[in-house]
Amino acid sequence: MKQHVLLLPLVSAAAAFTGVPLTQRTTSQTSNLYMGGASGYATTLEGKKARVDRVKELLDTSQMVFSVPAGSMTVAQTQILRRSLPEGTTMSTVKNKLMLKAIEGTEFEAGASLVKGPNTWFFIEEDIGGTIKAFTSFTTDEAFEESHPILGGVIEGTAYDAAGVKAIGKLPSKLELYAKIAGSIKAVPTKVATVLKAPNNKVARAIKLAAETKE
Repeated sequence: MKQHVLLLPLVSAAAAFTGVPLTQRTTSQTSNLYMGGASGYATTLEGKKARVDRVKELLDTSQMVFSVPAGSMTVAQTQILRRSLPEGTTMSTVKNKLMLKAIEGTEFEAGASLVKGPNTWFFIEEDIGGTIKAFTSFTTDEAFEESHPILGGVIEGTAYDAAGVKAIGKLPSKLELYAKIAGSIKAVPTKVATVLKAPNNKVARAIKLAAETKE
């Protein structure tokens, strides 16, 4: 079971300045880079079930998913993008029917409207900001900004358009939040020591100042 306690208020903040409704889109791009290939075992009923199960496994460990148009990348470019992604992020092109089957009954079902045309999906376990930054840097370096824009994503049961995904990517990560909390806790003993060292007639004032600083 994934923990989303810290992300909820942050995602809500992002929603305040971005449009949640997904924009309508079309694409004429095609790709045969589907997850598991497009022939042989992958086309059998057993093969499709195995692919759905694999996508469900990825969803179960993901905090967020987002999609981009598939296709028009060389093998070398695809490898560059994969290597640039943070650990815990999986990039995969999944057939629409399989993706719809995989997200059925999950918090990611909210993104069903994103399952149009050939899409490549990014399944993010932890580093949301790092993943989005890596992807945008890649599209800038390879001049793919127009052909491979972020189409939208889903986090905690809510679907976001491209602007929403980018805004979420700019929010502090859980690790950064933990670091800030740890820093605040670490500072408490220092403030207490300052209070204890204060002259008797200034203890009350020192306590007040320490409390105000903590707030």
